[in-house]
Amino acid sequence: MAVDVPGLVSVIVFYIFILVIGVWGSKKSKKVEKTCSGSKSEVSIVGGRNINVLVGIFTMTATWVGGGYIMGTAEAVYSPTQGLIWALGPPAYVISFLLGGLFFAKPMRSKRYVTMLDPFQLRYGNIFTAILLFPALVSDILWVACILAALGGTMNIILGLSSSLSIIISAAVSIIYTFLGGLYSVAYTDIIQLCFIFVSLWLCIPFLVLSPAVTAISQTPPLNQSHGGHTWLGELKLADSGKWLDEMLLLALGGLSYQALYQRILSAASSAQAQITCFAAAGTVFIMGIPSVVIGVAAASADWNQTEYGLPPPFERGDAGKILPLALQHLTTTWVSVIGIGSVAAAVMSSMDSALLSSASLFTQNIYKTTLRKKASERELQWVIQISVLLVGVAGTGLAFGNDSVLALWLVSGDLIYCVIFPQLVCVLYFHCANTYGAVSGFGIGLLLRGLSGEPLLGLPPMLLYPGWREENGIIIQYFPYRTLAMLFSMIGIVTVSWLINLIFCHKIVPQSWDVLGVFKEKNENKEEEVPSPEEPNCALNTKF
Repeated sequence: MAVDVPGLVSVIVFYIFILVIGVWGSKKSKKVEKTCSGSKSEVSIVGGRNINVLVGIFTMTATWVGGGYIMGTAEAVYSPTQGLIWALGPPAYVISFLLGGLFFAKPMRSKRYVTMLDPFQLRYGNIFTAILLFPALVSDILWVACILAALGGTMNIILGLSSSLSIIISAAVSIIYTFLGGLYSVAYTDIIQLCFIFVSLWLCIPFLVLSPAVTAISQTPPLNQSHGGHTWLGELKLADSGKWLDEMLLLALGGLSYQALYQRILSAASSAQAQITCFAAAGTVFIMGIPSVVIGVAAASADWNQTEYGLPPPFERGDAGKILPLALQHLTTTWVSVIGIGSVAAAVMSSMDSALLSSASLFTQNIYKTTLRKKASERELQWVIQISVLLVGVAGTGLAFGNDSVLALWLVSGDLIYCVIFPQLVCVLYFHCANTYGAVSGFGIGLLLRGLSGEPLLGLPPMLLYPGWREENGIIIQYFPYRTLAMLFSMIGIVTVSWLINLIFCHKIVPQSWDVLGVFKEKNENKEEEVPSPEEPNCALNTKF
């Protein structure tokens, strides 16, 4: 395929513009460092806690509206085995932001945490916090891979540019400006990127809908009778409802366990402002998903035999994951498709920079600063953030090559977060009885159940077969909500084990010497203090591990 030179030049100009905005953001960050009372590393991580509401709404929305969101939604709507009812991204993220504003923004922001892992570090100590970093890091790397894979496929189809080269260039641009300016560079580039996504995608819609190859939506026939496909509306059978619920909760509740979300919540000037940012983002993220739905519908309604793509249609060729760029290329004019690819590029960078900064912040604040180098200088911490950004970017870029389904990577990236970190976060914020014994138990339960359930994308066969499982093309697919089951058992394990351990040690059922994790310590009876009530256990928590 020949390279579309005008289109390539347009994309390069866009990248240069974003890079300039990122550099400008880094200069803004330097100015804030001079006037902010907090440390320089906190300016990079939470922007000195003075990101205004409008910028906060833009950057929070842009973080979630990535390549996975745009292309994954279009893929779900187009696919004859799924349809609109399986396009879970928009409604799930609305739920996620609303719950975040109602239950998570205030307790996190009011205590002036710097990262999502701070409450764990305060209650459980450094070792368990380091353990929790692992699933968060893996999730961010998979997220980066997901959105870069989306962009690589898009540029290859529309511009004729090598997917590998597209991935490398896009990753390099995101890494550079995140490396330079931290949250300020990320936030200000997010504003430009989100505006471009909104305008460019909506601009493409009329051309898609009015394309001669696209039939009236009301007259859309089944896409693929041989595969039992339905129209773009899709169908939710009772036997599939467990899988549908599982994926909805994975996106909605799993989204509450990303450092990227709390990075924006904690950068707000107040708890009230953080809540407003979440509520507003719930509306904007839904609006940003509408163009992808329309593109999926148009692709499902198209007669591909009238286009250069021809027959068989994309689904039968295994190209459902690339349906958005294919629709832009074959159902619109050349210049419109180039604008469309710009929107995907913007979406990719707006999410990738957040994932890079997220992992870098967690490692620097909760591992390096508190465990490895407690006396590290601010300059040293800045270098650690920048090196971490680079390493996470390289790891995610390496995984982006050769994956066909953006939707699959999108879902897997949240698996560990949902099954392991979400129950931990709920318990550390709302269950005061939670201690290190319970946290370790819950972590092990969630990880074990999720691992035994298998993962087709990673080639892991299931060891536990839940009711309703099916074998499709030699691969076992679980239709039971196994992720949610792992999450619930993890949460139950945390609370139950914590309660039992509190009961055992506080009532001295076993000797204090058996407290191998050093969670409890007896009160000094010689100290003059208020006598506890009969219901209050005569011990104090020292949940450092």
